[in-house]
Amino acid sequence: MSVFLLILGIVLFISLIIIHEFGHFIVARRNKVIVEEFGIGFPPTALSKKMSSGYILSLNWLPLGGFVRLKGEHDSDRGKGSFGEASLWAKTKIISAGVGMNLAASFIILTFLAIIGLPQIVNHQFSIAGDSTITKQEVLAGYIQPNSPASKINIKPQDNILSIVNSHGETIDVNNITTLSKITEDNAGNNIIINYQRNGVNYSSKVTLRTASDVRASLKTSSPKGYLGVEPSNYIIKKYTWSAPIVAVGFMKQVTVLTFKGIGNAIMGLIQGNTTKASSQVSGPVGIVVLLKNGSLLGYRFIFLIVAIISLSLAIINILPIPALDGGRLFFTVIPRVLLKRPLKQKTEELIHGSGMAALLLIFVLITIVDIKRYF
Repeated sequence: MSVFLLILGIVLFISLIIIHEFGHFIVARRNKVIVEEFGIGFPPTALSKKMSSGYILSLNWLPLGGFVRLKGEHDSDRGKGSFGEASLWAKTKIISAGVGMNLAASFIILTFLAIIGLPQIVNHQFSIAGDSTITKQEVLAGYIQPNSPASKINIKPQDNILSIVNSHGETIDVNNITTLSKITEDNAGNNIIINYQRNGVNYSSKVTLRTASDVRASLKTSSPKGYLGVEPSNYIIKKYTWSAPIVAVGFMKQVTVLTFKGIGNAIMGLIQGNTTKASSQVSGPVGIVVLLKNGSLLGYRFIFLIVAIISLSLAIINILPIPALDGGRLFFTVIPRVLLKRPLKQKTEELIHGSGMAALLLIFVLITIVDIKRYF
C-alpha cells in the first residue's frame, strides 16, 4: 500500500506542474495568443501530434512536469497572435494563470481533506472549533536518539506507539505525547513493555528506561537525552462539514506565512554565511520524494496534504519577482512600461531571464546535493 501511495504522490506532484502550465495554455488561447506547443514532460520528445486547433501536443522523455510554448514569447514581439502583441492586461492574466491554477488545486484538495479528514501538522493549526471532529489521534515516533532504549528495541520513525505496560503491570493507552512523557518519567530506570504498530502490524518489546540521574546529567550537555530516547509527535486528523472551505483558506494563509518565514530564514542564513541554516529551509525533488515516501506510511490523507502544500508553495515561489519565474516575467513586463514607457528589448529580456534560469538551475543542483547528503 505504501508503494502505491508513494507512486501516487509522485504522479500528483508531476501533475501539479502540468496543471500550472495548463493555466497558461487555456488563458493564452482565450486571449487570442497562439499556442505552438503544449508539452508533457521535457524534451527530448517521445511522441508528438499536431492537434486540429493548430498546436502540437508532445509527450517527452523527462517526466518533470510540462511546458507551454507561445508564439512570440518576447514582450517586444509584434507578430499577429504573438504574446508580445497581446495587451498588458492579457499578458498579466496569461502569466498569472499558472499561479492561479496551483492555488485552486491547493484549495480544492484541502477542502476535500477537511471534509474526509485533515491531518494536523502545524502547531495551533487553523480550525473551526464548533465544526471539528477528531477522527484519529495517535502518537508517532519521530527522531530516535542513537544508543537509546528505543534504538535497542528497533523502534523506527513513523511507528505508532499504542500503549505501555508500566513497571507495576498496568497497561496505559498512549493517546498524546504528554501521556507518553509522564509514563516514561514515572518509570525512569525501570523495565516497561511498549506496544506499537508498524505498517499495520502490532509489536511488543520490553525495554529498560534511562534513569532520572542519567537524564538530568544529559541536560547539562549539548546532547540532552530522554528516558526512552524518542522525539514523538501527535498525529491528529479532524473532519469538518460546512466550514471545510473556510478551514482550507485559513490553513493556506497559515502555510503562506510559514513559507515566507522559511524564505526569510534561508536568506538570513546566506547573508550570515550559515549554509546549514540556509539549506535546512529548502528542499528539492530528492527531498520531496523522501517526504512522499515517509508520508506514504501515514496513508493517503497525508499524501494529499503534502501535494496540496507543494501546490501552494509552487504558487508562492512562482509569484515572487525572480527572473525566469512567472513573477519575474510579470515584473519585467510591467515595470519597463511604467519607468521606460516601452517594453524591454529582446536581447535585454533574454539576458535577464536567461541569467535567472542559470541561477535557478545552479540552486537546483546545490539543493539536490544537500538533499542527498541530508537523507542518504
